[in-house]
Amino acid sequence: MSIKSIAAKIFARKIHKQTQKWASNPVETQQKVFNDLIRQAKETQFGKDHNFNTIKTFEDFAKQVPIRDYEELKPYVDRVVKGEENILWKGKPLYFAKTSGTTSGAKYIPLTKESMPFHIQAARNAILSYIHETGKADFVDGKMIFLQGSPILEEKNGIKLGRLSGIVAHFVPKYLQKNRMPSWETNCIDDWETKVDAIVEETINEDMAVISGIPSWVQMYFEKLHQKAQKPVGEIFKNFSLFIYGGVNYEPYRAKFENLIGRKVDSIELFPASEGFFAYQSRNFGIKNEEGMLLLLNSGIFYEFVKADEFFKENPKRYTIGEVELNVNYVLILSTNAGLWAYNIGDTIQFTSLKPYRVIVSGRIKHYISAFGEHVIGKEVETALQEAMENTNIRVNEFTVAPQIAPQSGLPYHEWFIEFENEPNNLEEFALKIDNAMRKQNVYYDDLIVGKVLRTLVITKVSKGGFQEYMKSIGKLGGQNKLPRLSNDRKIADFFEKTEQR
Repeated sequence: MSIKSIAAKIFARKIHKQTQKWASNPVETQQKVFNDLIRQAKETQFGKDHNFNTIKTFEDFAKQVPIRDYEELKPYVDRVVKGEENILWKGKPLYFAKTSGTTSGAKYIPLTKESMPFHIQAARNAILSYIHETGKADFVDGKMIFLQGSPILEEKNGIKLGRLSGIVAHFVPKYLQKNRMPSWETNCIDDWETKVDAIVEETINEDMAVISGIPSWVQMYFEKLHQKAQKPVGEIFKNFSLFIYGGVNYEPYRAKFENLIGRKVDSIELFPASEGFFAYQSRNFGIKNEEGMLLLLNSGIFYEFVKADEFFKENPKRYTIGEVELNVNYVLILSTNAGLWAYNIGDTIQFTSLKPYRVIVSGRIKHYISAFGEHVIGKEVETALQEAMENTNIRVNEFTVAPQIAPQSGLPYHEWFIEFENEPNNLEEFALKIDNAMRKQNVYYDDLIVGKVLRTLVITKVSKGGFQEYMKSIGKLGGQNKLPRLSNDRKIADFFEKTEQR
């Protein structure tokens, strides 16, 4: 065991003790975060506009600060972008994380000197938690790769901006610099396909121990490695032992990954976003993560939760951490030390544990299907597909689901666009398995099938590489971009209908 791995174990024990302290006092921890946020923002323009100096309790805050999404907060953000100080948070931000917006074009999410360290600490603590729980630390001596956006930053009115993953690349600790790949030059390549090819060339003869990224894009890297070396990734990298991922559910990809790697490897699930780093997996790393991720309650973020089925009511009840229940679908609302206030990030979560507080990401409040009142969410379609694939050799590269409201004949249905790696012998039988799993999870969907409003779902096969082509067509290939699992319209479906008919 190296000095580096021994030191990592000692540090991991220290961080574990600190984590236990705040995790065992969740309500007090969140109250302290709340008080600090209000105190520090009293003299900002937002604080003055919302009478922060009169806020004594969360109830005061909820009355005075409405829930907003980016569009509604944009008048304040625009002033920050123009270079004004003390608008949403004291002073100016250090960076803007630039993300893709739906109606406003680019979104500029502020990162401040108070918020930025928590992004770095959370990623570090996730790995230290793994070391503490498993006792495994030898991987710290191997090479590590983080598939991420370009670290080249632009500047807007004196504030640097770029993709979050590119900004974070500037904060890699010195003790990891020698181990980290790819090279700075390769990381700066903007075109994703060119970048992955260059990463393959750089890494194929290295001792890669840790690989991190969004599963769909790591899959592309693995496929290119396999194609070049003509052997499994686990043979190319004999010491590859840890996969770190976030952004999407890993389970639909797990079977394909294990086939590409040629063996099982441990994995850590993260829940990061430009708006904050919210949670990470802290136990049971070698198996399917059903337990959820530890919600980070001491990271400069005050959380509120609104039940998803009440969210679009005029004044939905806003819950704090001490009021939440297990297995309820909540919209995640944030107030942060980057100056986001009662901010709807768009993600929905469910609590799997209340001691400590652990969550799973169940979907997006805007990504659902309810064309007939079925209220289908992302977690349900992912679970249904996973159940249908169990104990089979069927493997799926990617999928998305859309409603077919006006079929040429027969009842309406949900259409599943699936890119198979190994497809089923009987597509209709596989569709029925998925459908049965959906009906078990979602009573509304089951009622519509029983009542003959909907018929059994239909699978439409997508050609190999079809989803990459779709993401490329909308300018979102690679990086932090994720394919929506669900759409309540047929915009994505229309793309595949046109391309698969060519």
